[in-house]
Amino acid sequence: MNWHDKKVTVAGLGVSGIPAARALRDLGARVTVVNDGDDERSRAQAAELEALGITVRLGDGATLPEGTELIVTTPGWQPDKPLFTAAADAGVEIWGDVELAWRLRGPDAAPWLAVTGTNGKTTTVRMLASILQAAGLRTAAVGNIGVSLLDAVLGDEPYDVLAVELSSYQLHWAPSLRAHSAAVLNLAADHLDWHGSMAAYVADKGRVYEGNQVACVYNLADPATEALVRGADVEEGCRAIGFTLAAPGPSQLGVVDGILVDRAFVKDRQRNAQELAEVSDVDPPAPHNIANALAAAALARAYGVPPTAVRDGLRAFRPDAHRIEYVGDVEGVAYIDDSKATNTHAAQASLAAYDPIVWIAGGLAKGATFDELVEKSAKRLRGVVLIGADRALIAEALARHAPEVPVVDLDRTDTGAMSAAVREAARLAQPGDTVLMAPACASMDMFANYNKRGEAFTDAVRELAPERD
Repeated sequence: MNWHDKKVTVAGLGVSGIPAARALRDLGARVTVVNDGDDERSRAQAAELEALGITVRLGDGATLPEGTELIVTTPGWQPDKPLFTAAADAGVEIWGDVELAWRLRGPDAAPWLAVTGTNGKTTTVRMLASILQAAGLRTAAVGNIGVSLLDAVLGDEPYDVLAVELSSYQLHWAPSLRAHSAAVLNLAADHLDWHGSMAAYVADKGRVYEGNQVACVYNLADPATEALVRGADVEEGCRAIGFTLAAPGPSQLGVVDGILVDRAFVKDRQRNAQELAEVSDVDPPAPHNIANALAAAALARAYGVPPTAVRDGLRAFRPDAHRIEYVGDVEGVAYIDDSKATNTHAAQASLAAYDPIVWIAGGLAKGATFDELVEKSAKRLRGVVLIGADRALIAEALARHAPEVPVVDLDRTDTGAMSAAVREAARLAQPGDTVLMAPACASMDMFANYNKRGEAFTDAVRELAPERD
């Protein structure tokens, strides 16, 4: 594409909007950034861009700038925004930042190993990057993980391969993406307000498989991921590769006697299997995290990584904070921070990893229901402590499906509620129990983000320890 004097509108500031605006300006485009917000941070960002000759329009993200020939949007902007309606009426194409990065790759660009799914994306991508690095490959974990794909694609650092995390938002606006190999980890109701329906959400996730060259990796425990593979238009010879926590069949990766094994990328996969690593090499070895490790291993093996690199990469990997993170042990009770479990699917995976549990839950439900989660987890629960704006929804599900479980309902949404919640959980817990903070809800009713919620939990546990000594 000839970018010289092309009139491009970038929708939104932030992590992806600012790199997009700068990249387009460097290509010679005439760039206008529109942004709904007009706060102090936005004004500071606007000043930096305007110093580069980029026009910024704050407080008006609805009107299509005159002469716009292309829109590049940040992921958070919903498809029904008035700006996009105006663009459709004018016949203006809309790309996301991922689409822009894909189109701007050079002829010798590093292939992409892509990961999406409702939960586990960041952990899997970071595991994958660790495995690739253990194989001696130049790589980076990029995309929705926080590192701009544009920076990776246009930067001076030469990469052999990229481990790419992609959200459903990003995939919605990336019609040209064609990965070397890709994985959909799982599918559960999430972000339906953005997509409009579960069917639309699943369809956007499925875009990650389109045009795959070597492998489409899916979860045997989630038939919807396999259905997406079956419906994908891939390159000739691309294979469907499943992962499972059980013993694997041909063209699958799985677990046998505490060993992660590969029956997909081996000779005579009908009869042979390759040992990759031990379950104990995965940190932490919770079931859903072992599934993440298998997905990462499948993508790495699709790229030709040797088995020893899978083992070494998993051993070297350390999870991010607030993801089933062990905080400490007080009087024989373990305290686990899984603040990142912001929806019911993530919380269910976390609850399945421990028994018995005193569960700290609650926050913003985002339209979720909790009956299935409680019903599946009821037998593991020693007690429950509820906090947050929508805690009544969880309390009602507990009354229906676990009426015998003691529940403490903390009628407060201030940040100090976490300290009270931990004290109540400690009162309910017995030696050998786990106090698990897996809220199944978003944090913004009480905290700036899930990180702050996790930090409050950790601080509360540390305050508890001296009292109990």
